Amino acid sequence: MMNKRWIFLNTGFHDGEFNMMFDQKLAHLFSAGKIKPVLRVYGWRPYTISIGYNQDENVFDFEKIKSSGIGFVRRPTGGRAILHSEELTYSVVMNADGKSVLDVYNLLSQAIAKGLSLLGAEFELEESQPDFVKLYKHFNSIPCFASSAKYEIHYKGKKVVGSAQRRYGDVVLQHGSILIGGYHKRLPEFLKVDSRDLIDQIKYEIENKTICLNEIFGREVSFEEVAVALKKGFEIELGIEFEDLSQIKFQEMIL
Repeated sequence: MMNKRWIFLNTGFHDGEFNMMFDQKLAHLFSAGKIKPVLRVYGWRPYTISIGYNQDENVFDFEKIKSSGIGFVRRPTGGRAILHSEELTYSVVMNADGKSVLDVYNLLSQAIAKGLSLLGAEFELEESQPDFVKLYKHFNSIPCFASSAKYEIHYKGKKVVGSAQRRYGDVVLQHGSILIGGYHKRLPEFLKVDSRDLIDQIKYEIENKTICLNEIFGREVSFEEVAVALKKGFEIELGIEFEDLSQIKFQEMIL
């Protein structure tokens, strides 16, 4: 039975190491029974490339990443690489209550899609599941936004949200990127590749398979309005009530 009392936490903008540490700490606190389920929203400063837990970091050009002022971090979850930039990142810590990974993806994607719909557009969930064993053998699969998994969120066939999940026993940590602007498309520029054609091909894949909220609504969408809509979507779809906690209070607990 889902807990109907959750915590909502907006931690603002931090670097990659802080953001990933914070998510893991939330999962550990929840596992220990010290906190309620959490919906956290946050951003990245500086812009940061994150890679999945098992992803090879040697395909990236670290000199170029550093010279561009971009961070780099490994996520505790799976999935593929993301250039976190003009986006709202969400994370959820909750009990799986016996649900499978895909069941939880579906549940949370429904809540996210409901929230985004409150901004004034209709979003749908991906129905198919690719063969990731085959997909990950190809260099083109390095970016998360070059492909879609089942229950990821689309707008007119283009991906808007990319998510990843990890289990700590029956405790779920799921987080993902909700695209607001288009800077994420520059990820291929930071790959260690000699072939310009391959870089252009990966860029083409991302360009044609993703869309951001700014494009959908034809205006500058703010981080804060997405945060408000997302919170409301969870309340409506999951039938929960949020307790807002200050960033300072939670940082004192975690740090």
